[in-house]
Amino acid sequence: MNIILLGPPGAGKGTQARHLVETRNMVQLSTGDMLREAKDSGTEMGKVVADVMARGALVTDEIVIGLIREKLTDKAEHGGFIFDGFPRTLAQADALGELMSVENQTLDSVIEMRVDDEALVGRITARSTCSGCGEVYNDNTKPVPADGKCTSCGKATEFKRRADDNEESLKTRLMAYYKQTSPLIGYYYAKDMLSAVDGLGAIEAVQTEIATALGD
Repeated sequence: MNIILLGPPGAGKGTQARHLVETRNMVQLSTGDMLREAKDSGTEMGKVVADVMARGALVTDEIVIGLIREKLTDKAEHGGFIFDGFPRTLAQADALGELMSVENQTLDSVIEMRVDDEALVGRITARSTCSGCGEVYNDNTKPVPADGKCTSCGKATEFKRRADDNEESLKTRLMAYYKQTSPLIGYYYAKDMLSAVDGLGAIEAVQTEIATALGD
């Protein structure tokens, strides 16, 4: 099964993707992770990515599609792919659809994680992340353990806040999402592939909603 997690920054896509990786043996395809991995890989595509990133240039849709193509042709056994952070635009959605067709793959479901903007601002400005494994914490709902050890990786580590996890930056990122990415909601609805879940629910409740949307 191949799925897209769709939603604004801070909706919880990464958290839910990690759960799907753990419980369904799926492969999370995050644009940022793929670029970092490619940069250090030494492959031809990796050299292209390294050069683009070294120049501070824009990573093109063609490069990202090329990286996804490499993942799709990997013969390792897994439970399917989770597209996290891609596509972001209608053009990217078309390109992904064409690639999936060429590689004889199907896109089975698109999960929209719906959130209230004001509540989202409160969530994001209170979050921090384990620098070791990426586990997300929140001052209000999931505070950093008193002993300073991550509950996921078990290590005593540093818990970081993103520099852009503030109200002004988040509103800018939300505006970009609504302008560029929200049209994908209608795009996939028209293809009868869209399901919506409450992204602001408790983590376990959202997991249950996603499982239901995926036919469990």
